[in-house]
Amino acid sequence: MSRFAEEWISIWNRRDVEAALQHFADDVVFTSPTAARIVPASGGTIRGKDELRSYWNNALPMNPDLHFTLVGSYAGVATVSVHYRTQGGKLVVETFTFEDGLITTGHATHEQ
Repeated sequence: MSRFAEEWISIWNRRDVEAALQHFADDVVFTSPTAARIVPASGGTIRGKDELRSYWNNALPMNPDLHFTLVGSYAGVATVSVHYRTQGGKLVVETFTFEDGLITTGHATHEQ
């Protein structure tokens, strides 16, 4: 799973939304405090790959200096958590659940 974490960080440092989306099932459910801010009507829950694409494509221009640094990765049962630091120094953990090799649920949690 550390390979996934390294790839995930690389994808975002390249700002490659389509590469990120290749890891997700079509009916993915993704929660994030950032999603709640960028897409207020979502309440922080993004449903489906198309909605996820839209959210990320709207969020990226708001973060022109986006850069993540991997802190660690943690494997569970069909689950991986990616722990990283943002360009602003905040710590984030994203936890993904996989089914048949694709992410079916994801949860971003941010340092407060």
